[in-house]
Order: sequence, then structure tokens, then C-alpha cells
Amino acid sequence: MKMYQVDAFSTELFKGNPAAVIVLDQWLDDAVMQNIAMENNLAETAFVKTSAVKDDHENYEIRWFTPTTEVDFCGHATLASSYVLFKDFTVAKKIQFHVKDLGIFIIHQEEDGKIQMNFPIRRAEVVTEYPELLKRALSKPFRQVYLNAQAYIVEYETVQDVLDEQPNLALLKQLGKLRTAITASEQLNAKDVAITATGQQYDCVSRYFAPANGIDEDPVTGSIHTAIVPIWADKLGKDTLTAYQASRRGGELYCVMLGNERIEISGYAKLYMQAEIYLDAE
Repeated sequence: MKMYQVDAFSTELFKGNPAAVIVLDQWLDDAVMQNIAMENNLAETAFVKTSAVKDDHENYEIRWFTPTTEVDFCGHATLASSYVLFKDFTVAKKIQFHVKDLGIFIIHQEEDGKIQMNFPIRRAEVVTEYPELLKRALSKPFRQVYLNAQAYIVEYETVQDVLDEQPNLALLKQLGKLRTAITASEQLNAKDVAITATGQQYDCVSRYFAPANGIDEDPVTGSIHTAIVPIWADKLGKDTLTAYQASRRGGELYCVMLGNERIEISGYAKLYMQAEIYLDAE
């Protein structure tokens, strides 16, 4: 069984977020898929199922597994999977993922290799009541706390605070299935944000923690930007934003608010490895 490993949201190896991708004609047993993800020990392993319709190379199903559990949405592994499909499985430049509970993801590859992903927005709402351990786990001052189905999103006062934060992961783990994102924008204070050697300016900067799912800090998280980017789009009064996830590896996300509660999140990907998996049944 062939497996790919792809660095998503990066044009360079060893940056962005690595994901494993396995393309199947039929789903494996859930326990087998979970064991493969555990063995890989990456933030996500994506399993893609091809269409049952002969010669349909535009419609696929996708599922995502962390080392410890299946999750309902993963953006960077969707990008990695799209890269693999465009590379080896289809000549189409537009494909669709049919996703349980989230509908259809529309994916398009541009001529320069950038992959555009049309996702549903998963809006976060301001909450005034949240667990005390969330506040205790974070050391920097913050302005507001938001919540969506995926995570608490904590708005910090400055980008530097986001970069400097060293959260108490043991406390964050007690939040269970709800992860934690922290984010800020110097654009809110009419300042430029330049946190890379190239001097790239970003509209917002974020980090993301999911220790209960076996991921202390996720390198780049496409899914949470379906909530983070709408927050900053409203605050900054703009529909096109460039986001940076400031993990050790780092990654850039190019985002456009589309209307109809949809968002386009785009990025590049780089192939790191192709491998063979040998299961006992084989």
C-alpha cells in the first residue's frame, strides 16, 4: 500500500505541516487506519477513497486521523491529499471532497501549483464564560475569547505575545476535545507585521494547541482558519487576508472570504516521501 508524506502550506521541505496521505479504493477497518496514524505519529494521516463510479477522477471522500483519534476536519491534510491526487491520480484541475457532516470541499489547483480549497466557514462567537483553567494555562494578557465547534480562540493584544506564549499544555489537555488557538494582528493597531526574514506582511498571526489529540502544538492548521480569518476579516474590514501560523516550522495561508458562509484557504505543498506500507493481511 503506497503512502505519501507531504509538507503542507509550504514551498520548502521541513516547513509547513507534514501529513501522510493514503489513497484507497475502499476504506480500511477503522482500527487499522487508527493504527497507521499512530505508527506515523504525525499530526494527521489522511485516507482518501476514490469514487465508485468508473472513470470519475473528480469526486473523492476523505477522513483524517491524529495519532490518537479520528477528527471531523483537517485543512492541512486536505491540502496534502489534494496535492497527491493532482500529482498522481487525476488530470483534472478541479476536484471535490465529499465530507461527512461538512458537505463538499471544492479544490482547484492553479498553474503555479497553489491549491485553493473552498471550505464552509465554522464561525466562532465571543464567549464571556469559559473554563478558568484556560485562563490559567495562558501567561499573556488577552482581549477576548471566542468559541466554535473546534476550539477556543483567544485574541491576544500583540503578535509578540502570540510568539512568546508558552502555554501550560497539561491544563490545556484538560479541555478535552476542544483545542486552543491564540491569535493577534498588529494591523488592528495600524502597524505592519513582519515576522520572517523575507519581511512578509501578515494580516493575522496564530498558534494552535491540541494536546488532548496527541498534538502539543500543530505546525499549521487550515481548519481553524475557517474561524480565525472571519474574525479578522470583520475587525480589519477586508475580504482577502494572508495569515501566518507561527509554530517552529511555520506556514502561510492565503485566505479569501467568499460569501454564502464559505471561505477559500490556499497554500502550497511539497512532497517529502513516498513509501510502502506492509500490513499483515498483505
